[in-house]
Amino acid sequence: MLHGCALPAITPDSAMPPENSADASLPAAKITITRDSPDDVQTRQIEIYLDGQHKGELLFGDALTFPVAPGRHTLRVDNTWNHKDLELDVSAGNDLRFLTKSKAGQLSRFLLIAFGAGPIHVSIEPAPPRAAS
Repeated sequence: MLHGCALPAITPDSAMPPENSADASLPAAKITITRDSPDDVQTRQIEIYLDGQHKGELLFGDALTFPVAPGRHTLRVDNTWNHKDLELDVSAGNDLRFLTKSKAGQLSRFLLIAFGAGPIHVSIEPAPPRAAS
């Protein structure tokens, strides 16, 4: 054990930007992904990635919203059986909404019922427009 020895305080030369901060000169856009389709098999989580960075996971009924800087991006959904990538060109101020789901084919449905597991395909598509309020 060291006695009488103090470590110097570490202070950065400049303030550190907040995590995931975008260029302050460009207004941020946002992406919302929802998982609530009646066609969804409602099993397994769907992992969400933007440009390879994990943003979260969705169980059935969940939604995830996160900011994104303007520019070209790759949005990936992955249910650990397979994944889909969507290339996006995001403009400042965009409010992009998507629907993701895991869906089983006929053979997969049989395997899910018989064995509790089977290949489930994941998809992502633009969400239908919201009704005006």
